[in-house]
Amino acid sequence: MGIFKIEGGIRLKGEITPQGAKNEALQILCAVLLTSDKVIINNIPDIIDINKLIVLLGNLGVKIQKNGGGSYTFQADDINIAYLETEAFKKEGGSLRGSIMIVGPLLARYGKGYIPKPGGDKIGRRRLDTHFEGFINLGAKFRYNREDHFYGVEAPDGLHGASMLLDEASVTGTANIVMAAVLAKGTTTIYNAACEPYLQQLCKMLNSMGANITGVGSNLLTIEGVESLNGCEHRILPDMIEIGSWIGLAAMTRSEITIKNVSWENLGVIPSVFRKLGITLEKRGDDIYIPSHEDGYEIKTDIDGSILTIADAPWPGFTPDLLSIVLVVATQAKGDVLIHQKMFESRLFFVDKLIDMGAKIMLCDPHRAVVMGHNFQSQLKATTMSSPDIRAGISLLIAALSAKGTSTIQNIEQIDRGYENIDERLRAIGANIVRA
Repeated sequence: MGIFKIEGGIRLKGEITPQGAKNEALQILCAVLLTSDKVIINNIPDIIDINKLIVLLGNLGVKIQKNGGGSYTFQADDINIAYLETEAFKKEGGSLRGSIMIVGPLLARYGKGYIPKPGGDKIGRRRLDTHFEGFINLGAKFRYNREDHFYGVEAPDGLHGASMLLDEASVTGTANIVMAAVLAKGTTTIYNAACEPYLQQLCKMLNSMGANITGVGSNLLTIEGVESLNGCEHRILPDMIEIGSWIGLAAMTRSEITIKNVSWENLGVIPSVFRKLGITLEKRGDDIYIPSHEDGYEIKTDIDGSILTIADAPWPGFTPDLLSIVLVVATQAKGDVLIHQKMFESRLFFVDKLIDMGAKIMLCDPHRAVVMGHNFQSQLKATTMSSPDIRAGISLLIAALSAKGTSTIQNIEQIDRGYENIDERLRAIGANIVRA
């Protein structure tokens, strides 16, 4: 197990470029299974979760060529579908949450798709019902082995278009169903579909391959099935979660930072939520400039004077992946804020570590926490802590970078799952962080 040692309280300065979006890459990589032609994907982040998925695709028989600089060529022209029933696959697939999204493409192209219960963050229950109910609507038969938690769907006679209303606007569920429906016979309509930018990117990529998807960007998708798809070249967006992380880092350490090439049009409400915390963001072309906040930052109240509430919601609402960042940033703001994490019941349980560092946080229940900001009158204190999941891990890292003294973060593999070479990139802007 690796650790980070961080000397906190250092002002940072410079430019940082966000990596390619992890959540988009997980979908896009699975989509290469839909064609036997070559698919070139650029701006792939070099992180544990993505590298695991690339290895899994290779073990399935996908030919993979690294072109350099986050660019790969994939060709799925000789898939070993029998690999899905091996013990090796059960182990590999079970270690990665994103592996669920290979099921839709394999079901569409080969008439079967299997997956062990996927792993990932320990942030509470993450149901798979939406995925499999969508496949059943398309004509697949579902089976589940409770003994070894192995899921399967089969459609030996092919899939057929259907109209469906999703029980939740699941991003991965929508992506999986879309990838299955593009090769189904007839028309599929998906209502209450997720419409995140990464899902829009997947649909645009599939259309460039010859799919016929309309309604992209809305919660009603219409898909006319086609016989086959062609190859394409696709570039992954910058990671909005990492962009939000850098905003939080700049504010907490009172650093002057420019975040390069952020794709402003795909950030949604993220800038406005940070502005509600009193953080100054300047749009400079396609960059975000954050000044040093010498006088701190003050949380705005609602227009009637009541305490600000920041809650997660499906796009275009605020992403749940940034609530941990918002919470830690609020610990040094002037004023109070209620953080309401609606989607996952275990994601706020890292706040005890911030309380140990001197933060004033009242955990109301598994979903809500009130943060009473210090306004930099009392600096957080260094401590030893362990990263429970990707987003809590980066939040604790931000807290450590602002704290007085030297902190140790254990279980940093959780951070590496979502952030590329983070220690090197932080050192480049002046941070004192060592990987051991």
